[in-house]
Amino acid sequence: MSTDAEAAGPRRPSTRFRGPLVFRRARRDGSTADRNLLDQRGDSDWVHTDPWRVLRIQAEFVEGFGALAEVPRAVTVFGSARTGEEHPEYQAGLAIGAALAEAGYAVITGGGPGAMAAANRGACEAGGYSIGLGIELPFEQGLNEWVDLGINFRYFFVRKTMFVKYSQAFVCLPGGFGTLDELFEALTLVQTRKITRFPIVLFGTRYWGGLVDWIRDSLAASGKISPEDLDLLYVTDDVAEVVRIIRTSGGTGGVDALGTEDEW
Repeated sequence: MSTDAEAAGPRRPSTRFRGPLVFRRARRDGSTADRNLLDQRGDSDWVHTDPWRVLRIQAEFVEGFGALAEVPRAVTVFGSARTGEEHPEYQAGLAIGAALAEAGYAVITGGGPGAMAAANRGACEAGGYSIGLGIELPFEQGLNEWVDLGINFRYFFVRKTMFVKYSQAFVCLPGGFGTLDELFEALTLVQTRKITRFPIVLFGTRYWGGLVDWIRDSLAASGKISPEDLDLLYVTDDVAEVVRIIRTSGGTGGVDALGTEDEW
């Protein structure tokens, strides 16, 4: 006979907050800082000035760097927030998240629903480390429940820096403007050698095929990019191939030099 707790479904993970950081499950989160700030009442226009915004931007970088500095080797998975749980692309996200975790990688996503939640969930259920880097939007989105370490950012460009700095590879599930934005940001940084080359994998040949054809037949054919720039992209429908590409393609210092989930 099932107990009341079993009938209520799986136990929701405990959640702890430290400033903009969200910690779930039994992950090490360091000491809790007293972040109460006393301020007198008065004119608040100063908080909307550019110098004050610079301090906010600085604070986001400091908070992000501090939270992610000791994250083990990680792979960022992008994808649409609109992907439903019944969709094959959600199942692909689950499988990719689990496969990356089993290969010793932490999984980083944008922390939202849909394909992002699928990758976080796959990593979490496989016993891996699941990270979400959220963004403040006009419409409420929030971090999905499968995130172990979550950070909410105000600024897209700060968040993008965290994706690139702490990832050894990018995997792009089918997605919209946000996914395309991150994809072409990474391609530009690698192409211009602003960052050491790391693999960028497009998962879903049918979805991404038209884009890859356009890059080859329009951009490369007209000389807007070099023919070798096409080699910056990998396209596959095979989850095992995703892991193989990441393992064999390398990254900054080589992914094996950056620790694994077991060492976290």
